Amino acid sequence: MLNTEIAERRKTAIARGVGMQTQVYVERALNAEVWDVEGTRYIDFAAGIAVVNTGHCHPKVMAAVEKQLHAFTHTCHQVLPYENYIRLGERLNALVPGDYDKRTLFVTTGAEAVENAVKIARIATGRNAVIAFGGAFHGRTFMGMTLTGKVQPYKAGFGTMMPDVFHVPFPIELHGSTVQNSMDGIRALFKADLDPARVAAIILEPVQGEGGFYVAPAELMRGLRKMCDEIGAVLIADEVQTGFARTGKLFAMEHYDVFPDLTCMAKGLAGGLPLAAVSGRASIMDAANPGGLGGTYGGNPLGIAAANAVLDVIEEEGLCARANTLGSRLRQRLEGLRQDIPQIADIRGPGFMVAVEFNVPGGHEPDADFTNRVKSEALKRNLVLLTCGVYGNVIRFLAPITIQDEVFAEAMDILEASLHAAKS
Repeated sequence: MLNTEIAERRKTAIARGVGMQTQVYVERALNAEVWDVEGTRYIDFAAGIAVVNTGHCHPKVMAAVEKQLHAFTHTCHQVLPYENYIRLGERLNALVPGDYDKRTLFVTTGAEAVENAVKIARIATGRNAVIAFGGAFHGRTFMGMTLTGKVQPYKAGFGTMMPDVFHVPFPIELHGSTVQNSMDGIRALFKADLDPARVAAIILEPVQGEGGFYVAPAELMRGLRKMCDEIGAVLIADEVQTGFARTGKLFAMEHYDVFPDLTCMAKGLAGGLPLAAVSGRASIMDAANPGGLGGTYGGNPLGIAAANAVLDVIEEEGLCARANTLGSRLRQRLEGLRQDIPQIADIRGPGFMVAVEFNVPGGHEPDADFTNRVKSEALKRNLVLLTCGVYGNVIRFLAPITIQDEVFAEAMDILEASLHAAKS
C-alpha cells in the first residue's frame, strides 16, 4: 500500500476541513520514531502535537492500558465508578500548582476542559464575561474558538462567536508588545466595553502553543493574579500543550510565583489516549451542582490507566530534568546556526518546548515561505516538524521527551541540513 493511494481515498472519505500537515500514513511507532505504510522511517518532532511526551508506545503505559483492557473498557464513571479514577484525581490535586484544597474533573479533550473551566468560573462567580489573549488557542468548539485569538483557520466562516468574550494583546517583545500594553488593554476594556464586575475569568496559556510558543512574562502573570483578586474573577491556566514535563516542570505554572485558580490539561496527560481534566480550587470546582459537570466518556478507564502510568514514567525517568537537557541542546544548536541562517529572528521556550522564529533577513517581516521550506526540507530527510504562529513563521519542536540521544543527534543533523537547504 502506498501513501499516495491512501491520500486519494481520503479525498472522498474525510471532511476537507480536517487539515493535514503531511501525507505520511503511519503504520507503527515506537518512542520518537514512526514507520509509514511503505516502510519508511521518520523521526517524530511533533509527538501528536505534544501528546506522547512519554514516547510512542511506552512499555509501562502500554502495559497499564492492556491490563485495564482485560478488566473493562467503559462503565461511565457517573454510573459505575472505579478506583483508579479517584486515584488519578488525588494525584493531580497534589501535583497541580496551588497551595489550596483542590478538586478535579475528568473529560475527554482539551477543548472540553476549557469549556468546563469557563462553565465552572461562571457558576462560581455568577458572571459571564471572559478575557482571553490575541494569538491564543483554546480549541475548536464554539467557546474554544471564540476564546482563540486567531481568525484563520479557526474562526473563518463559522459565523457569530459566543458573546461576552474579549481579547487583549499578548506581550511579545519581538513584536513590540509589552506587559504594560496587555494590562492597559484590559483596563481600556473596563473603561469602554466591560464592567469588571461582569468578568468571570481571565484565561491564558503560560506558553502560547499555536500562537507561536511565546512565554508569558512573570510580570504579566503577577499582574493578572492581582487583577483577578481585585475584581473577584477566576484565573484559568490553559496547560493543555504545556503540561506534563514539556517545559521542564510538570506544569508550566510552576515557573511562576503565583497560582491559577483552575488548570486545564489534556494532550500529554494520557500518553496518546483521549483524556483531559480541570483541576482547581475546591471552593470554585464545587460550585456546580451534581450532574452539571461530566460526560459519558469523561475519564474513560483506559485513559485513566494510561495517565496514572504516565505520571509514574515522568517521575521514574526524570523527564522534567530530561526536558531541560534536551531543550538546552536544541537551543545551543540553533544559536550556533544564527550566523549562517540570517532568517533566524528568535529562539525561545522553556524546557523542551522550544521554537525558532524566522523573519526576512535584515528586517522584521515574518518569513512564512522560508519556514515552510524548512519544514518541507526536513520531511524530505525524514524529520517531521510542525509550524505555528499567527504569521506562520515559527517552527516548534515537540519531540517525545524520552527520545534516545542518538536519535536526537540524528534529528539535529537533519535540522541543520534542512535550514541550509531552505536558504539556498
